[in-house]
Amino acid sequence: MTKMKTLADAFHDELQDVLSAEKQLTKALPKMVKKASCEKLTKALEDHLEQTREHVERVENAFEETGKAARAKKCDAMAGLIEEAESMMREEADPDVMDALIIALAQKVEHYEIATYGTLCMWAEKLEYTNAKKQLGQNLDDEEKADKNLTKLSKAINTAANA
Repeated sequence: MTKMKTLADAFHDELQDVLSAEKQLTKALPKMVKKASCEKLTKALEDHLEQTREHVERVENAFEETGKAARAKKCDAMAGLIEEAESMMREEADPDVMDALIIALAQKVEHYEIATYGTLCMWAEKLEYTNAKKQLGQNLDDEEKADKNLTKLSKAINTAANA
């Protein structure tokens, strides 16, 4: 375990964590795509997979100002969210209900990422890590847009699931 003596130490640790989270997500999203039946949901998940690959690159770029190598440290929170998603996707469910579940699971992930990137952006600003703040801020914007898109999709999907 790393000792957290400074905000820079905490920033580096959390950066390692979010790098792991994004890498785990690049492996989990294709499973969600396969399980989704709504075309719009499938497209949204595929688009977010491409964004997630960009997020990995941006997080790796954000390490530059720390003076440390871009290395991931297992993100237990994302591992738990993915485990929950995989468990739910093994359930027998009507396709519309499964799509509603996938949206709920994806939004849990988005909210975790929004909280993480929000914190990292604030810390980057305090640490005067200008490039990191820019890179991580772009990821935060993407996550917030993905969450809003999922909310929009959920309205029709939840109605279909409730029919």
